[in-house]
Amino acid sequence: MRSSKSRSRGNKNRNNRPSGGSLINRVFDSNGPDGKVRGTPQQIIEKYNQLHRDAQLSGDRVNAENFAQHAEHYLRMLAEAQKEVDAKREEQEQANRERQAERDRERAERLKAQEAASNDPANMDQPDTSSDIVDTPEAKSDDQPQPEKQPEKKPRRPSQPRKPRAPKADADQPKEEAKPDAPAPDSGAAPEAAE
Repeated sequence: MRSSKSRSRGNKNRNNRPSGGSLINRVFDSNGPDGKVRGTPQQIIEKYNQLHRDAQLSGDRVNAENFAQHAEHYLRMLAEAQKEVDAKREEQEQANRERQAERDRERAERLKAQEAASNDPANMDQPDTSSDIVDTPEAKSDDQPQPEKQPEKKPRRPSQPRKPRAPKADADQPKEEAKPDAPAPDSGAAPEAAE
């Protein structure tokens, strides 16, 4: 035996009708006179309309009327769901318009306050008149100390390019001995005569 709690939990939506947005795309199983028809409301309407035309062409007025009534039922369900969706959309658009109007009012108030603050003479910056005074030669007196002139910097001397290093002698080659004809680099005396 089930408890009353489990029954009430299982049946949360008392009228067993889904909300509009999910109804439009929801897949239904319709038990019609010709068997089950499965699909979204729009697909079911198209199927029943096709079955209605086929029954009319074959001369079966009873089935034609039955298919027409099934199609009309799903058409009404779809129209009601569409109205709910449109009402929600309109409500949301109205809320968006109200929020935008509120933002526009706040922006206008901020701009008005900024403009009032910038035009208020008490808030305006006073010009600094001390920096506008220009010293003229007539106004200078001899008893005032003259500022010392900064010594001029000497221009930098361009750097000399470095001399290339002498190539290192390879370890496997013997070092060349100094020629007796050439003077020694550190002595200023003339070379000695070879014996």
